Amino acid sequence: MTDQIRQILTHPGGAHKDDLLACSLLVHLHQVPIVRREPTPEDLADPLILVVDVGHEHEPERGNFDHHQLPRDHPPTCALSLVLQHIELYEDAKKFCDWLEPAEWFDTRGPNETAKWLGVERDIITKTSSPIDITLLRRFAQCSEVTKESPIWQMMDMVGEDLFTYLRDLRTRLDYIAGHAEFWTIETVEGADSFEVIYMPRTDPLPEEPSAGLGRYIEEKGKEESVIGMVYPDRRGDGYGVSRYNDDQRLNFSELEANCEDVHFAHARGFVCKTSATDPDRLRELLAMAYVCEG
Repeated sequence: MTDQIRQILTHPGGAHKDDLLACSLLVHLHQVPIVRREPTPEDLADPLILVVDVGHEHEPERGNFDHHQLPRDHPPTCALSLVLQHIELYEDAKKFCDWLEPAEWFDTRGPNETAKWLGVERDIITKTSSPIDITLLRRFAQCSEVTKESPIWQMMDMVGEDLFTYLRDLRTRLDYIAGHAEFWTIETVEGADSFEVIYMPRTDPLPEEPSAGLGRYIEEKGKEESVIGMVYPDRRGDGYGVSRYNDDQRLNFSELEANCEDVHFAHARGFVCKTSATDPDRLRELLAMAYVCEG
């Protein structure tokens, strides 16, 4: 595609989450109006018009992003999938946007098959719908053209910006974590067991949110089952925050504040504490003290 894109074109009638989100990304990236009508052969041939979720062509070099011509047994793929693939963010979106795969299933397989795939009752699909979804989709569907002056266009621009920025910045953050973080194996106080945590050392400059991305990095490394805690710089002090990963109940920090002078805060529910300790050996010791036996 070129930076001289003139227009985004998508189908008229009812709007769905995939075409709205695909158009939102393209609106943010190209800042052009959206027209809702059937495409002509000239539209499909024009690389300056992005044709989304209509036209029966997936030809990204010509700006055409439709999935309806794909065979029935093709893996669930929607217009948003195709746009994300084109801007090289699909793999990260598949990993880190938990809503994407259900959206692909819903758009290509319908609510009944999606419910079966998710292992839930059919009515759960309806119960997860929000007035936000309903209003945005309905108002978008009512438009024949959506320009910069429209509140719908402006909202879509914000949605596209947030999604694009999240995926771009998350990849940058994950690469940063990969260059600094360590996985620690902690021996319990009794020495009869061990567990794993992730440790993010203090860096200069310190990220605005030092714990951001740690959970996703654990997932990317396939350590969701072995890691139960996270240690990261406290952005409000010189010490560290220590918390559960995935709310694993085997770590309980609630008693540390009363028993450890270097722990100045521990949440009553035990899922996080803050410590002035900076020495890795002391941090390991606090983690071992916070471990409680399963059951």
